[in-house]
Amino acid sequence: MEHSGSGPLEGSDIGLQRDRVVTEEEWLHKWEMGDIGFHKEQRHPLLQKYLDVLLNGRSGLRIFFPLCGKAVEMKWLADMGHSVVGVEVSEEALKEFFAEHSLPYSEEPVPEIPGAKVLQSTSGDISLYCCSIYDLSSSIVGQFDAVWDRGALVAVNPCDRQRYVSLMITLMDKNSSYLLVTVSYDPNKHKGPPFYVPESEIKSLFGNHCKIKFLQKVDDFSDRHRQWGLDYFLEVLYILNF
Repeated sequence: MEHSGSGPLEGSDIGLQRDRVVTEEEWLHKWEMGDIGFHKEQRHPLLQKYLDVLLNGRSGLRIFFPLCGKAVEMKWLADMGHSVVGVEVSEEALKEFFAEHSLPYSEEPVPEIPGAKVLQSTSGDISLYCCSIYDLSSSIVGQFDAVWDRGALVAVNPCDRQRYVSLMITLMDKNSSYLLVTVSYDPNKHKGPPFYVPESEIKSLFGNHCKIKFLQKVDDFSDRHRQWGLDYFLEVLYILNF
């Protein structure tokens, strides 16, 4: 197969990754076994660098973390005076978040979603929903001024990508901002997740609803990626303005 020079194997994930499905049970198992190489103990350098781009001079925002795991940035942003909402299928991940930050919290059922619960910090500025993201809607969680999407879009099964983006669009308030981190590598060498989502697909998924601006590519290659059989691994950052 020939490739143009526009990007690394642009669009060549059609065969290997398109039909790949990771079940909810598999994600739960990863958290139970501590197989969470995707979790970062430190604040993400791209969020730190581009925080002003996301906040755009605004304070007291409602900020959404899709597929949040136990992301340390949730506490960081809440401490700045923002209201943070996350969603995560693993209750283990959410309990670890509150424990690791020594944050007292309460648990409440979510009446609109059978079996779901929301874990809320006693201070009230962090609310984490334990359920499938597809069970959420703006009538349950409202709309958001900002989104930090790292390890979320790229973790969603390729067959669910359109559904995920359609939901995210309904959760965006007017004049909101969405920082999106995707990953770039040779999708013929790793089945994912994280999945390779080329810029062309970002444009087709989001393009009719917001302005998309590429911000930066950074080398994130590590031994973990070498073990996957990869020889490069990049993080690619976009800002989406609604």
